[in-house]
Amino acid sequence: MQKVYIVDGLRSPIGQFGGQLSSWRPDDLLAELIRALMQKFPSVDPSAIEDVVIGCANQAGEDNRNIARMSLLLAGLPFSVPGETVNRLCASGMSAIINAQARLVGGEGNLMLAGGIESMTRSPWVTSKSSQPFGRDVELYDSSFGWRFVNPKMKSMYGVDPMGNTAENLASLYNISRDDQDLFAYRSQQKCKAATDANLFEQEILPLEWTTKAGSITFAVDEFPKPNSTLEKLGSLKPAFKVDGSVTAGNSSGLNDGGCVTLLATDEALRLYDLKPLVSIKSHAVVGVEPRIMGIGPVAATQKALQRANLTLDQMDIIELNEAFAAQVLACTRSLGLADDDPRVNPQGGAISLGHPLGMTGARLILTCAKQLVRERKRWGLCTMCIGVGQGYAVMLENSNV
Repeated sequence: MQKVYIVDGLRSPIGQFGGQLSSWRPDDLLAELIRALMQKFPSVDPSAIEDVVIGCANQAGEDNRNIARMSLLLAGLPFSVPGETVNRLCASGMSAIINAQARLVGGEGNLMLAGGIESMTRSPWVTSKSSQPFGRDVELYDSSFGWRFVNPKMKSMYGVDPMGNTAENLASLYNISRDDQDLFAYRSQQKCKAATDANLFEQEILPLEWTTKAGSITFAVDEFPKPNSTLEKLGSLKPAFKVDGSVTAGNSSGLNDGGCVTLLATDEALRLYDLKPLVSIKSHAVVGVEPRIMGIGPVAATQKALQRANLTLDQMDIIELNEAFAAQVLACTRSLGLADDDPRVNPQGGAISLGHPLGMTGARLILTCAKQLVRERKRWGLCTMCIGVGQGYAVMLENSNV
């Protein structure tokens, strides 16, 4: 079986809901990333790309009808290059990278592009068809986030707790206090600020430029972080999902826009095109958990991925965990035996500070971890995340150049 490497990648700055990326169609944003990443490697023959695999959670608006295929064509890749869009909700971008990796391992070509895209701002309102002509039972949903068109059987079997309530369930089950959640969120903001001030994200962000009637715009820095956040401000926020709860807007991730694309290659491709990779993909695992506590998914996924790699958590140098909610992270880290302030966990912040464009985040975790491993000359990285409707994903990365 072939070894598969992440050669490099690019991501957009992350936009806040209704922010800088609100004027960008997601297919145009993804095309821009694909085009720019390919331009970094002029030695690579575009027609040698075996497939373009992209994760996207919504697919109800401009991202419909296979955004991977649409965007690769918009990017100028040959029409002979195919494209596939995958949906594993929050882990769509991570799943896309592993789907591509698995096919390369199995001998399907030598090069693939993989990543994720999401525009939560531009997600449309969606309506059902009526059950009969001239019926009055049409349903209307905002497709930006959450359940829609729920099967009554699902509700009776497992419940359909909104994401914020699943975090409240974990906070109650694992006795996670409001103070601990706010402290974790504050640390995420501070780590993100330090990374931004040190220009670390410049190594992965593609600055975007466009012109409006008001003039030229350059968008090059993540828009969602709140560097002036304090514990006092976080403590003043009201619960967002439960009257007597502890999960707030401040200790939760956001609704965001963004995209990320990576270039994957085999040893043969490295040789043919004189490529120098960042890291290789060592192992991965995906698991199912009870939907009402979906945020605990990273625990079993991490344990399975570690077992498959014959490694231990103590050996991990960097741990990227998506930060859907502070309660969710703390439930996972404590279950794994990690300290709340373990410096290996999200050293540059996570989704609470950076934002969480659903289809993008899993790919961003992998790219951020890969860059950090190389920059710090560390060997092992773990990227893991929870997934709506009760799943967990984990991917192990190795930097063998240390």
